[in-house]
Amino acid sequence: MNFSQLFNQTLTELPPSGIRKLFDIAATMDDVISLGIGEPDFPTPWHVRNAAIQTLEKSRTKYTANAGMAELRAEISAYLKRRFQLVYHPDREILVTVGGSEAIDLAMRTFIRPGDEVIVPLPSFVCYGPLAALCGAKVVTIDMRAEDHFKLTPELLKNAITARTKLLVLPFPNNPTGSVLERQELEALAAVLRETDIMVLSDEIYSELTYTGTRHTSIAELPGMKERTILVNGFSKTYSMTGWRLGYACAEPEVIANMTKLHQYAIMCAPTTSQFAAIEALRNGDDDVSAMRQEYDYRRKFIVNGFNKLGLTCFEPLGAFYCFPSIQSTGLSSERFCDELLRKEKVAIVPGCAFGQSGEGFVRVSYAYSIDHIKKALSAIGRFLETAVK
Repeated sequence: MNFSQLFNQTLTELPPSGIRKLFDIAATMDDVISLGIGEPDFPTPWHVRNAAIQTLEKSRTKYTANAGMAELRAEISAYLKRRFQLVYHPDREILVTVGGSEAIDLAMRTFIRPGDEVIVPLPSFVCYGPLAALCGAKVVTIDMRAEDHFKLTPELLKNAITARTKLLVLPFPNNPTGSVLERQELEALAAVLRETDIMVLSDEIYSELTYTGTRHTSIAELPGMKERTILVNGFSKTYSMTGWRLGYACAEPEVIANMTKLHQYAIMCAPTTSQFAAIEALRNGDDDVSAMRQEYDYRRKFIVNGFNKLGLTCFEPLGAFYCFPSIQSTGLSSERFCDELLRKEKVAIVPGCAFGQSGEGFVRVSYAYSIDHIKKALSAIGRFLETAVK
């Protein structure tokens, strides 16, 4: 079989994820110190695991409704109102998905027609552009600037909009930079968007992990924005439930109805055991989230201070669990810096260019690791810098 003649051409032309390249190399090495994976190091809270165990013991493992268990959707609705002042009807405006990633994919396939333009601010998580391209969209990237702490500004947004723009991806709090958008910054973007028919895909998976002293603000909360926003969130980062693969989308009833139709054919329903666990997390997990956030905040301050002491300038990230130090002073490209650091000191981090060309000159470092682990990595990076050639 000549598979090259049969494959989806758009798919074959997509490059593999830049995040995985170095980690495939790292997997062949012993004693690698990794600060690369965007996954909480905490166990899923015991009461959440126990809730899942109890449902398995009772053999509660049947399919659920396509949109997710009614009980879970009610808890999601209550949680969003309690934590973020967002009002979504549990029966008509919430869809439970297989992780936030499925919600993003469903949103794009629901709205995008071939030839539509999708705006993706960079640097950002690697999935948005490829998923849009697979729908036949033209991906229009916005290079966010270091001097703006990698925030999307109204000026940058205005310059990217055309008559063919269908969707804006809003990836804040941001992976890889840790940047957040405050309410007044979102207001400025909303003022631009209200004059258009552009939909907003707001990926808020890190909404509970912010360190500004005030709660996260969703763009859907602002006047006139709920109707044009698909809010995506999930349980992976907030409750340390990455492998449970559970997320959700919130939007207007017509939007959720169409996303659910696609979900019906592609997935059927999200994992039943994970849904029971999520109910427990939402009902009784606030203290767990607070404890994890407090620990991340301590690590955040420690690692940012560490990089600045090493001479790798690092602005203060205010969300997620990543920092984005500049390595431009070394004279090395991001990819070469990470490759040589891995081979010489066995420290694995991610080149900034993996998240878009505007990430060149930076590296993504996760602080979802213990302080001892972070200390070892910083020491090794310090040794590497002593020998790095400018």
